[in-house]
Amino acid sequence: MCGIAGIIQPGPLHGKEQLHKMTNALAHRGPDGDGFWQNSSGTALLGHCRLAIIDLSEAAAQPLHYTIPGETAQRYSIIYNGEIYNYLELKQELQNQGYHFHTESDTEVILAAYDHWDDECLYHFDGMFAFAIWDEKEQELFAARDRFGEKPFFYSLDKGTLFFASEMKALWAAGVPYVPNLKMLFNYITIGYVDNPERPEETFFEHIVQLPPASRLYFTPSTGELIIDKYWDLPMSSTLSIGDEEAIDHFHHLLSQSIDRRLRSDVPVGTSLSGGLDSSSIAMLMYKSGKRSFSQHCFTASFPGFEKDELGYSRIIVKEFGLQQHTVAITGDDLVHHWQKFLYHQEEPASSASAFAQFSVFELAKQHQITVLLDGQGADETLAGYHKYYKWYWQELFHQRKLIRSKEIVAAREAGVQESFGWKNIMASLLPDLASVILEKQYLFHALGQQDLHKDFVRLQSKEAYYCSPELRGLNGILYFNTCVHGLNELLRYADRNSMAHGREVRLPFLSHELVEFIFSLPPNFKIRQGWTKWILRQAMKDHLPATIAWRKDKTGFEPPQKQWMQHPAMQEMIKDAREKLVKEKILNASVLTKPLEPAEAYSKNNYDWRYLNAAACLNYKSEA
Repeated sequence: MCGIAGIIQPGPLHGKEQLHKMTNALAHRGPDGDGFWQNSSGTALLGHCRLAIIDLSEAAAQPLHYTIPGETAQRYSIIYNGEIYNYLELKQELQNQGYHFHTESDTEVILAAYDHWDDECLYHFDGMFAFAIWDEKEQELFAARDRFGEKPFFYSLDKGTLFFASEMKALWAAGVPYVPNLKMLFNYITIGYVDNPERPEETFFEHIVQLPPASRLYFTPSTGELIIDKYWDLPMSSTLSIGDEEAIDHFHHLLSQSIDRRLRSDVPVGTSLSGGLDSSSIAMLMYKSGKRSFSQHCFTASFPGFEKDELGYSRIIVKEFGLQQHTVAITGDDLVHHWQKFLYHQEEPASSASAFAQFSVFELAKQHQITVLLDGQGADETLAGYHKYYKWYWQELFHQRKLIRSKEIVAAREAGVQESFGWKNIMASLLPDLASVILEKQYLFHALGQQDLHKDFVRLQSKEAYYCSPELRGLNGILYFNTCVHGLNELLRYADRNSMAHGREVRLPFLSHELVEFIFSLPPNFKIRQGWTKWILRQAMKDHLPATIAWRKDKTGFEPPQKQWMQHPAMQEMIKDAREKLVKEKILNASVLTKPLEPAEAYSKNNYDWRYLNAAACLNYKSEA
């Protein structure tokens, strides 16, 4: 896990001084050292900030160079952020093909794989990554991002020169103009979107775009040609006919394999532990793996006095497996004190204060010198963990004329689920295309009806307002939407920024692409059955976890007491200042200045004051933490 930065140009226009400014802005991502390289013609400059995880020797430092067997001239140079978890298997496969290795790093495996399979090497990688390889012979850059977008890759193309980096602050340090994207701000303020599902490359800033997940990039500086294509996608339709026992066993195998691979490390590995099913499953499998890299340390956020505090559940797992737990009790004072640092590392607006709670957990891991943490993100989006998914499953069953005899609604009600299902859901099931159009119109009307917004801001920005409706024909459709289009990418951004802010690495076992592909090949009743979400995960874990965890009925979703924090006097002053700034910029009407503040829960639909706070910060980004 590291920070990468590069400049690819048609001639020696920019030098190492500019590259150093970029890597200095990324120093928090790689506290274990930095490295710089440029080719003899000055057309390629690569910089790297290192967080040493696998092969801690200097031989594995980056930029790393590679000479093709049988040749004398150095051909490939790489900078890389992430981990290839199956690098040992790939290394053996490449050795069988005659390749030799001089380090124990996964970075060298990427280079050999690229030489052997060219850009199809990406199909062989199980991992999270954003890397760039300069080919000195062809004078071309090849870059790629992992399937789900766990690792970031931002770039800016200006007059034939490509600047790229792990974070946008490195591009601003290189001189890329800081210009907020007001269209993105409009959608964020009105409907809470922190991305553009229709254009995944778009960011909150003009002049800066991101390489979308599962995409690769080719750039030739001599011609200025930039090509981007998508190399992987997730099938939406279930195609597998399989019995329950076989499916559960294979799911357990794939999840265990994912965790075993993500325990490969030359530094201690711990885990985040909320007390929910996902993080508890990971902690249990880490414990039972017997891998020496598992430090037995787990890290938990606590919200004293808050009804959704999960500390009690997490302690059940700690006691069951003899783990060493570290907790951080987060308060409104903490949010106020660390606000500017938090914003500095986020770069773009956060949808709720849950991102700050995660930020605090990774800071706790740093205090206890645990460099790598496993986390449960991705399970809710792939396994239908949220209560909102019930209606999508019920709509699918209704469409198939199976809803009543399935007794799924009855079972859910007995489990305490109050998710509504009425005539609107029936219409959505019968007329999905029309329902999509209605949903989009509703979101637009909601956006245009926001009374706080300045009329000129609405007039100018609403012309390109977006709401991308999900596939309405079944459960797998909405799961695909939240996994690959809109939803999970937001959480992955927080995971990257919050961990790297403290020089920590986070690994996500539920996002093994082999595991996710298997889950999506299963019929929907493996995700929701008999009123239970994540049915296959619960079945796989029921003999390994305490029943109070395996069969928890409540779904908390890592929610902090945001409403309480927003009532903190200093936070209230910050919100007032934010409103004033947005009025000055003619984003909000002056009438908002006399309107009472409205603290809201983290996942409230009308979380406006939190959005104003973030939007104002986006207009005036701090160059330092």
